[in-house]
Amino acid sequence: MFTYNHTTVSRLPPMSEENEAEGPYAVVMAPTRVLAQQIEEETNKFAKHLGIRVVSIVGGQSIEEQGFRIRQGCEVVIATPGRLIDCLERRYPVLNQCNYAVLDEADRMVDMGFEPQVMGVLDAMPSSNLKPKNEDEELDEKKIYRTTYMFSATMPPAVECLARKYLRNPVVVTIGTAGKTTDLISQHVMMVKESEKFSRLQRLLNELGDRTAIVFVNTRKNADNVAKNLDKAGYRVTTLHGGKSQEQREISLEGFRTKRYNVLVATDVAGRGIDIPNVAQVINFDMHGSIDTYTHRIGRTGRAGKTGVATTFLTLSDSDVFYDLKQMLIQSNSSVPNELARHEASKFKPGSVPDRPPRRNDYVFAH
Repeated sequence: MFTYNHTTVSRLPPMSEENEAEGPYAVVMAPTRVLAQQIEEETNKFAKHLGIRVVSIVGGQSIEEQGFRIRQGCEVVIATPGRLIDCLERRYPVLNQCNYAVLDEADRMVDMGFEPQVMGVLDAMPSSNLKPKNEDEELDEKKIYRTTYMFSATMPPAVECLARKYLRNPVVVTIGTAGKTTDLISQHVMMVKESEKFSRLQRLLNELGDRTAIVFVNTRKNADNVAKNLDKAGYRVTTLHGGKSQEQREISLEGFRTKRYNVLVATDVAGRGIDIPNVAQVINFDMHGSIDTYTHRIGRTGRAGKTGVATTFLTLSDSDVFYDLKQMLIQSNSSVPNELARHEASKFKPGSVPDRPPRRNDYVFAH
């Protein structure tokens, strides 16, 4: 990952008393501590064989202890942007020799309001090692230029602005179609009443067998309510949401990965980045108001070349997303329920003015 012109972190001078006070060589930023810790776990699998030390800087843990660990010297820091900025402001680390930056789930970080913190971290790195703005300017082969990787499933305007400011002459690699779902996911949408959701959910879960499913809801309260009712009905269920402590989240995820539980009821804490293998089905118990979030949610299944099923319960109160959802279903050759296809809200994008015949009192101006 951390490469440029055949120079890697492992080939840079080893951390010692002389240079460890100058900070890490690489920073990886992720929007949530769950994702940051998952990245840390995966990075350590190869880092320990290369003699690379990795430190995670996330909320929910002692900032003083994290500051102590980073001051002892490390090559790679994996962090959430808010906690990393807090550490920088307290002067625990500096980023004087940091020339590798990775922004994972960049769109999510912007959505969560972390754009100022991300920019603050990037601005704390030495600007002298940025590539020249002029593409034609010759690069110094002896110099290590800052290499920035930005991973994003969607490219909203704010992410594009971030890329334009901090990426010099970037190379764009597109896997699939940005903002679209994979063909490996079979999408089903059911128009239901709110009172019908739970019985429909039970029917789907009864067909699971020994496979696993993630049930997405929009609020912590609803996650707990749905999980409680499923538990009473005899399902092996656990929850994941922002109201859980870090330890509780890890226990839930580990129990789900090992199939101690085969149903995970979650908010969008589990919607992005978290890698849980072999999830057979995603069920949107509550439809989200953003089609991008819908895309991320159903992307928890159909991973690593395997097929998956995504089922969404849609009510008339979800009309703000009818148009986008209908377009996505059409583009993926999925069935569009008649009630959705015929609904007025599915025919025009919210905020747009539908075409209509001119009325007698309309004024027409011609140039």
